[in-house]
Amino acid sequence: MDNQKESLFGYTPEQYKKFKKHAWLMLLSFGLTYLFFYNGRQNINLVLDSMEKEFGSGAAAMGLVTSALFWCYAFGQLISGRLGAYFGYKKFMIFGIVSSAAINVIISFQTNITVIAILWGLNGFCQSTVWANGLGVLNKWWPKKQRGFASGLATAFTGLAQVVTYLTINWCLILTPDWGWRAAFRFPMIPMVLILIAFIFFFKTSPEDVGLPAFKEEDSALDAQEDELAQRIKTKNYFYPYKLLFGQPKIIVFCLISAIAGIGRYGLLTWIPKYFSEEMGLTVNQSIMSTILLPIGHACAMFLFPFLTDKVFKGKREPMLIIASIITFFGMISFPFIKDQLLASIMLFVVGVSCMVTGVVWAIAGDMGGRTLSSTVVGILDWAVYMGAALQSALFGYVIESSWGWTGMFITIGALYVALLVLTLFARKMKMKKM
Repeated sequence: MDNQKESLFGYTPEQYKKFKKHAWLMLLSFGLTYLFFYNGRQNINLVLDSMEKEFGSGAAAMGLVTSALFWCYAFGQLISGRLGAYFGYKKFMIFGIVSSAAINVIISFQTNITVIAILWGLNGFCQSTVWANGLGVLNKWWPKKQRGFASGLATAFTGLAQVVTYLTINWCLILTPDWGWRAAFRFPMIPMVLILIAFIFFFKTSPEDVGLPAFKEEDSALDAQEDELAQRIKTKNYFYPYKLLFGQPKIIVFCLISAIAGIGRYGLLTWIPKYFSEEMGLTVNQSIMSTILLPIGHACAMFLFPFLTDKVFKGKREPMLIIASIITFFGMISFPFIKDQLLASIMLFVVGVSCMVTGVVWAIAGDMGGRTLSSTVVGILDWAVYMGAALQSALFGYVIESSWGWTGMFITIGALYVALLVLTLFARKMKMKKM
């Protein structure tokens, strides 16, 4: 935020200074919390091969285990935005983080794969309590014209979180080799819980929490619509926002776009470590610098995409989705034919950047939902993302074991990004109906 370039959003200069400070504290405390949150979700990706060997199961069976989290996370996201608004965003998020850490530790002591699958699904719901609510709060602190930057930065932390998880798990596996895959579910939970200290102190759910009124948008008509909608929702039942939002054709299209993004992102995150192990004969330690380029690419996308949409495309989000889908298509159809680890690593980074289109989607979600419904819109779209993630986790396990093998997985992802391009071309012509 910059006083020289931005309005004061209805504040006096002194109030605006305070508002700006707490907006940054909210964003950074949320981002730092998420930086370690994937330790309790994506840790399983790096030890799938070890778990498969201990339990004597195949890729299809382990795919069903990982999909349990995605299914529960998906439906958790669908309701978490509304639950957070009801119970209190901050309390609900803290509950989810602590519960997820506890479930991970419990999993580390299990010897039955079915029990692990059930617990991993429960963990999925706990993990779903944070993202939609965090972005819902973000939209109470960052006005519409700054929302692309703020949501992009928040999503960048999720990309960095994947890097942190990969490094943390690798470090734990080296330090405690006798624990095997179980190490991935123990020590990584410590920083995940400790960071809550900063979160509790600095994360404020609205300007009113620090003695400030809500900010005013530069478009007074937009503020009036927000106020009217907020008052109307208070008089309706719990499901009324879902009726409004699912009645918007544009949101349905973005649900499909989000689902494809989920298949692409999590298809690669889930199976790439196993790909390097099976196809290139590399251990986790040998492939860590290659596999880590994927989440590094995700993180870079979240810094790059908001800049391009704001500065190059002047606030238009769809052109970035079109470019990203084209690059991902060509990257995916060429990837299975690359046999050199260095070249595969470079391509993995490029595709890591291009397939991470959700940073653009979250900015659009904030625009579509505004301050009143943004957490619910984000929850709906993240539900769609993880429906895609759940589908890929179960589907690709079978594809990899079929005659199509790894090539089938990469070509499928590439084809889906062509579909994402077509959907984006439809979406750019669509307008939101008045709610």
